[in-house]
Amino acid sequence: MGILELMRERRIYFDGGMGSLLQARGLKPGELPETWNLSRPEIITEIHREYLDAGSDVVTTNTFGANHFKFKAEDGYSVKEIVTAAVRNAKNAIAAAGHGYAALDMGPTGKLLKPYGDLEFEDAYEAYKEVVLIGKAAGADLVIIETMGDGYELKAAVLAAKENSDLPVFATVTLDEKGKMLTGGNVESVTALLEGLGADVIGLNCGLGPIQLLPFMRDMAKVSSTPILVNPNAGLPRSEGGKTVYDIDADEFATAMQEMARNGATVLGGCCGTTPEHIHKTKLACDDIPVCEITDKNRTVISSYSHAVTFGGRPILIGERINPTGKPKFKQALKDKDLTYILSMGVAQQESRADVLDVNVGLPGIDEPQMMVDVVKELQGVLDLPLQIDTSDPVAMERALRIYNGKPLINSVNGKKEVMEQIFPLVKHYGGVVVALALDEDGIPETADGRIAVAKKIYETAAAYGIPKKDILVDCLCMAVSSDKNGALTTLETVRRVRDELGGKTVLGVSNVSFGLPMRENINASFFLLAMQNGLSAGIVNPNLEAMMQAYDSFLVLSAQDENCAGYVGIYGPKEAEKKRQKEILKAAAVNQAAGVSGAAGAGNSNGAGNTSGTGTGAADTGSALKKSIVKGMSQAAADAAKLALKDTDALELINTDMIPALDEVGKGFEAGTVFLPQLLMSAEAAKAAFAVVKESMEASGEVQEKKGKVILATVKGDIHDIGKNIVKVLLENYSFDVMDLGRDVPPETIVEAAVKEHVPVVGLSALMTTTVPAMEDTIKALRKDAPWVKVMVGGAVLTQEYADAIGADAYCKDAMASVNFATSVIGEA
Repeated sequence: MGILELMRERRIYFDGGMGSLLQARGLKPGELPETWNLSRPEIITEIHREYLDAGSDVVTTNTFGANHFKFKAEDGYSVKEIVTAAVRNAKNAIAAAGHGYAALDMGPTGKLLKPYGDLEFEDAYEAYKEVVLIGKAAGADLVIIETMGDGYELKAAVLAAKENSDLPVFATVTLDEKGKMLTGGNVESVTALLEGLGADVIGLNCGLGPIQLLPFMRDMAKVSSTPILVNPNAGLPRSEGGKTVYDIDADEFATAMQEMARNGATVLGGCCGTTPEHIHKTKLACDDIPVCEITDKNRTVISSYSHAVTFGGRPILIGERINPTGKPKFKQALKDKDLTYILSMGVAQQESRADVLDVNVGLPGIDEPQMMVDVVKELQGVLDLPLQIDTSDPVAMERALRIYNGKPLINSVNGKKEVMEQIFPLVKHYGGVVVALALDEDGIPETADGRIAVAKKIYETAAAYGIPKKDILVDCLCMAVSSDKNGALTTLETVRRVRDELGGKTVLGVSNVSFGLPMRENINASFFLLAMQNGLSAGIVNPNLEAMMQAYDSFLVLSAQDENCAGYVGIYGPKEAEKKRQKEILKAAAVNQAAGVSGAAGAGNSNGAGNTSGTGTGAADTGSALKKSIVKGMSQAAADAAKLALKDTDALELINTDMIPALDEVGKGFEAGTVFLPQLLMSAEAAKAAFAVVKESMEASGEVQEKKGKVILATVKGDIHDIGKNIVKVLLENYSFDVMDLGRDVPPETIVEAAVKEHVPVVGLSALMTTTVPAMEDTIKALRKDAPWVKVMVGGAVLTQEYADAIGADAYCKDAMASVNFATSVIGEA
């Protein structure tokens, strides 16, 4: 019986931690656990057997960090040798125990994907593909992708598993105490992504204990239509006598896991710090708790890397402006490959409150598939809105769907047999919600009856591909009333009937209705109101048009979807106040003019100042553009704005009045949880682009920007994960620190030698894995002995404030901004 069949009969139990058990058996600080698959196979098999005897149904292979970035044949161990031996050890234990399944374990690569890091999506995919192929050949029963902090890397791993094996795929992510992944994803966005990709089981692991994870598991159970796996740590870690220990024993763990079982978790296990005893007591405590039924939540949802957008509540706004139709400037931007211009259109629509951005780059004479990939990458690198991939080219569609960071909206399919055969396999494979045009081989039906018939045909055909109705938005097709006086009425009837008769959701390109008429926005806004009243789920509109947004906001108030009119008042209250202020200004000017006061004086600044020279209005506007470009993460725009600003503004002044404040604004947003890691990194890159321009100007004029001081960064011995360290490096450099990056897997003596030689005031140490934290403590002790003046800041997924205190660190930095703040405080005191 396969693992999925068994799961339908009862609750499933995974195993627990591996690293701490290996440490207890002699694994040295910095020694790679995966090498024991070959050097100490009997111990690995013994641990697997202990878990199976304790009640585990599944044991995970000792391959968490086994990838070709970490293991190379020329260094003594190949990925093939490691993975093959690991699966063999697990299967030997299963054979001896007489039951169980071997889960091929794949963790993060230790690298951050582009544009935030240096790893290409397809390179990550190839690394996971290699492990999957080896693991499958060795006899693994399923794949477990775990401890993922980046949804983009998670997608690469899931695709690698699904495309290169028929093994069941379990996938879990790690959240912080705010419920966020490293790159900003949350429970809803990761659920949308994984269910779209077809993962068999989804869930949460590591990072937090069962008490801290429980609310996030409950949130997942509310939105997931897929079985849930939870593998928490044994509470939070601390250091005792140079060893990592956790604050929840087996009895407390089992009690906490009962709540997981009662609240919807189908599969239970453990992660760091858990032992066979934890699993045994969890099984005893949870076996009698009925398994919660897995129900289809019937949610129509898409996502970006950071959040999900759900259709079925308030109408969703899809920004239409990234489309060359009728836009000469946009067409030229496509021909010139001017991604900055295209990005600016996305930013403007986000600021105008679009929920989703339509992306259409179809233009004769360009390479549409490549341009679609380039534009999608540019947009998702800076903006956190979900995207609608809008193309009639199947090649362009597939390439965009593959590299899209989330669950996309796909535009479009229709009722033509040939088109459905092209598009539905892509929708099924990559996951997404697809727009379905209510037309077929006979064209666009003139009646609502005809369009409903096409919609039914599309639903039925989609179901044969495994695509449910909830993942389809029917485009009821809006015809121009200038040529068809009943066109709007037919469309509105179709919208209403799709909702009421078919139980489906709808979308419209609203502006089509006014084609050929003057003052089109009046018609568009009125039609939009009527469509929403008839049940429209989403409108493809221009959110930059005031008339459209006024209609939308008014509808939310009148349909009781704006609680206490708070949204409306928040938007239009300040606008009303500004109108009154302007009236008062004009009234005062008229009085002054009547009294004979000069126009220049009457029109002067409110502070009484007249015209200024030097850095006047133009420079201030440009400076504002520079700050905005950095805040938005627009690198080319920031560089261009810096060049323009330098014509009127001193370089150092520009740094202090625009660039540093922009970084501070983003940093504060990050600390408050309103800005996510990708936005932080892209803002840092934009600042770097602007700094490069400013630096060139300063060098030409002989100016020198002083560095704040030197900081050494290193990932400790035995740990090859340098994502956190690299993020801190980017931020420190943007705040003018001189960073000496020693890399990863750095021995204590190398760090001490560099600290002494450079006489640095601050050293930053990073560790991701429990097994490498002792090396961090050894490094701190060595620094205290030979470089006592050094202040040490530490960070990493396994650390807490208590742990940092116990190993003698001066500061625990939970994120990159905390590192900047600590370094600033130390250098400021020096």
